[in-house]
Parts: sequence; C-alpha cells; structure tokens
Amino acid sequence: MANSTPTAQPPALPPVAAKKPHTFTTHGIEVSDDYAWMRDPGYPVVKDEEVLAHLAAENAWFEARMAPHQPLVDTLFREMRGRIKEADKSVPQKDGDFLYWIEFEEGAEYKKWWRRPVGAPDDGSADELILDEVALAEGKEYFRLGAISVSNDGMMLAWSADDNGSERFTARIKVIATGKMLPDEIPGTLSSLVWAAGDTALVYSLANENWRTDNVRLHWLGKPAGEDVELFHEDDEGFRCGASLSANEKWIVVSTGDHETGEAHLIPAADPLATPLLVKARSAGVEYDVDERDGLLYIHTNDTHENFRLATAPLSAPADWTTLIAGSDDFYLTGVDLFRDFYVIEGRERGLDRIEVRYYDDPARVEPIAFPEASYSASLGENPEWAVSKLRVSYESMVSPATVFNYHLADKRLETLKVQEIPSGYDAELYRTERLEIPARDGTPIPVSILYRKDRQSPGPLYLYGYGAYGIAIPPGFSTGRLSLVDRGFAFAIAHIRGGDDMGRAWYKAGKLKQRTNTFNDFVDCAKALVAKGYTQAGRIAIAGGSAGGELMGAVVNSDPGLFGAVAAHVPFVDVLNTMLDSTLPLTPGEWPEWGNPIEDREAFELIRSYSPYDQVRVQAYPPMLVTAGLNDPRVTYWEPAKWVARLREMRTNDAELLLKTNMGAGHGGKSGRFESLKETAEEFAFILWQLGVEA
Repeated sequence: MANSTPTAQPPALPPVAAKKPHTFTTHGIEVSDDYAWMRDPGYPVVKDEEVLAHLAAENAWFEARMAPHQPLVDTLFREMRGRIKEADKSVPQKDGDFLYWIEFEEGAEYKKWWRRPVGAPDDGSADELILDEVALAEGKEYFRLGAISVSNDGMMLAWSADDNGSERFTARIKVIATGKMLPDEIPGTLSSLVWAAGDTALVYSLANENWRTDNVRLHWLGKPAGEDVELFHEDDEGFRCGASLSANEKWIVVSTGDHETGEAHLIPAADPLATPLLVKARSAGVEYDVDERDGLLYIHTNDTHENFRLATAPLSAPADWTTLIAGSDDFYLTGVDLFRDFYVIEGRERGLDRIEVRYYDDPARVEPIAFPEASYSASLGENPEWAVSKLRVSYESMVSPATVFNYHLADKRLETLKVQEIPSGYDAELYRTERLEIPARDGTPIPVSILYRKDRQSPGPLYLYGYGAYGIAIPPGFSTGRLSLVDRGFAFAIAHIRGGDDMGRAWYKAGKLKQRTNTFNDFVDCAKALVAKGYTQAGRIAIAGGSAGGELMGAVVNSDPGLFGAVAAHVPFVDVLNTMLDSTLPLTPGEWPEWGNPIEDREAFELIRSYSPYDQVRVQAYPPMLVTAGLNDPRVTYWEPAKWVARLREMRTNDAELLLKTNMGAGHGGKSGRFESLKETAEEFAFILWQLGVEA
C-alpha cells in the first residue's frame, strides 16, 4: 500500500475536495468544472501544495479503509506469488552467433539478459550477462526498461530506461565484452533503438514537450546528442512517428500515422543520410505497413477492404500496389512477417487467432498452423533471423498456461519447448472455459469468454473485464492471478465488446466516434445476459477496466449502477470532454480520430459530453469503487481520476466505499517489478471480496 507516517492518526472521514467555481463556453454551451483546480498549472511537474495535500488525504483514506483487510491482501499476494516460478528463464533463441534469453533470479523483481555463443556448452561456463535490470533498478522506486538492441556485429548493446513512470526514457550504450559504458547518452527518447551505418549510429525518436514523437533522429556514436541529425519530421500534430528495421535488415522503415491513417518511408540502413523513399503518400483513412524482399515490397493495408489485404510493389514503383491476398469479410489480416524462404500471415477468423505459412514461389500453398484447443490465443514469438526452418510460436488459453512452441516447417509439427510452470500447483481439469455469444440490444452477437471451476455453485459472484477501444483485442489468455478469485467461486469473464478489433476491423469502427456508446451498451448487455443465464446475480458482479477501459467503468456505473457490486477503475480516462478540448495535452490531437474533435465539431462535443463519465456523474446511488491513478502518468493525467472521485463524493446519494489510490512515483502502468505489481492486484481482489462479502 502507499506509504504513510507510522504515527499519523487514520482519518475518520473521507476527504472532501474544495469546490472552486470554474466555467467555460464552447459552441455556445456553458460547462461547469468545479474541480478544474486539481490540474497543477506546472504539469508535468506537480508541486501545487493543495493538489498534493488532497492526493495525500485520499491515499490516507485508502490506507485507513483497507487496513483491516491487510491480512486478506497478504494472503492473496502470497497465493499469486506462489504461482510464479521465481527462478525462471525464457527459452534461448538464436540470433546470429549467439543464443539469447532472459532470466529471473529467486526473489528478483526484474530480469537479467543473457547470451552464450552458438555451440557453447550449456553449463554456464560461456554465459555472458549483457544487461542487469536488477542492478539498474537498485534503490529506485520505479524502473522500466524501454528498448533493448544488440548491434549487428554483436559487440555493443543499446538500451533505454525510465525511472519515474513518465515514459521519457534515457538511452545508453555499452561494449558487451568489457561492460564499458560509452559516453553517449540520449535523454527523452520514446522509441525503439535501431542500429545503422555498420553499427556506427543509432536511429531513435524523441518525445517532444507534449510527449509526442514527431521525429526520427540519427545519433552517431561518440558524438554529443546535441549534434544528432533529424532524418524525418512529422508536421501533423496528431501523427506519431518511429523507426524499425526491415526483416532482412537492409532498410530503416520510418512509419508515421494516427489511429486511422498511415505513411511509410524507407531509408537504407547502410546509408541513413540517404533521401528517404516515400512508399505512398498518406490518404485519410488508409493505414499501411511495409517490408521488403529481393526488391519487392510487401504492403499490409486497408485501402480496399477494412479487414486489410496484402499487396506487393516493386521498389522502383513503390506506390503501384498489386493484390497478393485480397481482403476478406471472414478473415481479419492483422500482420505479415517476411522470412527468406516464406512469409507468415497472422489474423483472426470469427475472433479466433490464425497463423498461416505461405510461400513466395507457390501462392496456392497455404499451411495453417493447427492448435490443440477450440478457443485460445496464439501468435508468432520472437523470430529474429531471416533464414529459418522453424518458427517460435506463443500459445495459451483460459485454462492452458503459456506455452512456447517451435513449429517445424518441414513436417508441419509443433514441438513444445516450455510450458509455464506454476509452483504451487495447477490442475487444468478443475476448470472449464466457455465462449458465449450474447445479443446486444441492437441484435449484434457479442462474444464473451468465461472461466470457472467445474464445482462452482451458480449463480455466484462474477468478475467481468472489458476494454473496448483503439482496436485492441482482449484475447482469451491465461492468468495465474485470476485463479485467486476463480478458486473462491467466481466466474471470470471477458466481454469482447465493440471498440476492440476482436471480430475484425468493422468491430473496432462500430465502437468509436459516433458509435462509441455501443461499447458501453455491449458491456451492460453482456452483464445482464450473464445474470439471465444463471451465471450470477445483479449486484454480485465485480467489473474492472483500465485507461479507456476505465472510461468504460465510468460510463456503465452512470447508466446501470445497481447492476454491479464492486468496481475497479485503473487510471481511468474519465474526463473525456476536457481532455479532448485541450490540444496541449500529450495525447489529445492524436486521439481525435478515435473520439472526435470537440473543438471544431459541435456534434462531437455534444456526443462526448453525453457519455463522458466525469460530466455525467448524477445524483444517484453508486456501487463500491476502487480507483487508481499515477502522478507521473502521461497517458491519463492524475487529475482525471481525482476530479471524478471528488464529483462522485459530492453527487452520490449513498455511502458505498469509494477509494482513490494515487501512485506518487509511478505512471500509467502502476508500480514496476513483477511482485510489486502483484500487490496492487491483491489490493483490488481484496476490495472485491470485501465488497461482495465472499468468504476469503
């Protein structure tokens, strides 16, 4: 829990935020915001004493109310930690002359990155520690590794790290063999790190003052960062850009775009100062990404079909696209990976992951990889080499722990390399998973994935998770943490609501902009149907979501508060109208294609205002709620959840628990470290068990 002074007396009452009348007018409509003062005018630096005092008071109230339940938090934490293999390592993967892997030591919060030469004995004698996150994080409240990249000759390592949660990373370089740090240091990065020009330079992007990457830059090793060269600049304030390396490592691919439009340029990796080659000029609503093999470009694009097609074009005429795989209503093509002798496409069919191997010399030859279960999550793993005869594949389901396969192309065989080990024990036969289709109020069938114990008594408590934004699918994957609820009689459900792209690109479009409220309605309709089907009862449903999923939480407790018995809203994006009206905030211009631009569009203003959780708090009873925030969060600023909680305290007609916890040294993802983050999950689950009255 948050730190407090041991001698301080716990507060007897929740904090009451000061109301300071503030109004503004947009499109002739006056809006009141009595808690606007919670935004420190010096943000991103927060020094306002009144703001900090209020957040401290909320943290003290959180601690006071949770203190009697600390034994349950501790029990849950021990359970969750007991399911994690503390001394663990990944399956080594070959990249050039070395095998690379990561390793956790017993009790360690962070990883160590290792390698050994190909062919060396696996007895530790040739192992080489290339990066020690444990040492880098020592003494820090927060640590997060950003990018990590080994030079092409295997001699140097570039990496970046953030030590306060602000997501502004500092990049550094060292010589692996000696551990010597080069004097090069690049602060403020927010990007990958790409080696170029024969390992004499790094390509990266800086976050500007508004936390936007509007640039791609070149750093020559040994020169001051102030002399770095800008290779590309993006003038559209809503676009972000970055660089990656083509699969054959010949090209730096500069990509720029927002949530619905993209553009790519190619720069020779050997000559990064060469004039970039524009693949195709941006066109509103057209997204594409590109790779290259033997002078032919492979373009993954939605220009002719919303579910994307695969096209090709010669380097000599990069904008002349010819269809290789046509777009399909049934198959959503999410990605393409090129290798020397074949390529792999990934996608979803009726919401189920599909991976296919295809061949350049035989377009009719299609080899889907077959998986053992009817519902699962599968994807290509790390496959860094150009010429391979087997593929690393990741797999899991709601009942099957994470599994690493090698897929052997010659005999179309999956070889199991590793299955996630659960030290405290796990028997998949105790659990059942289902995939339902629940009709929304407009008749659209909404998939819901459910996990529960076979001996569960129905109707019982249910935990319902949702996100529903940005075209991000929530796969039916495995989690050891959720077993702490499931083993106490909960069903755990994921509502694959519109706004994600679980069922294709049309699914995403049906939950954004003018159709945004479909997302909220879908979630409520799924909850009601799960009650009707006997899985649970109204008031026995715990719901959770974070960021845009936290917006979902705010919307549904405004519309249907009596349906839910406990709510966890993590770093919730709840002050939607004010944020979308403020073009100086880091994310806002790039978010207008997702939510609408209320500055220029009155209709967008009125729609956003009609569902923005903060603006729609009303005089009614609300369910018990646990809300989290991060003081350094650049994605959802701390004042959004703080203002929301203040307005809820003011407007609600009941005294259900309402707790706000602000991480004063972290950002959007909460605390760092594999065990520290578990403590926050344990707090959430303890709150839910407490509020639903479930025997611990």
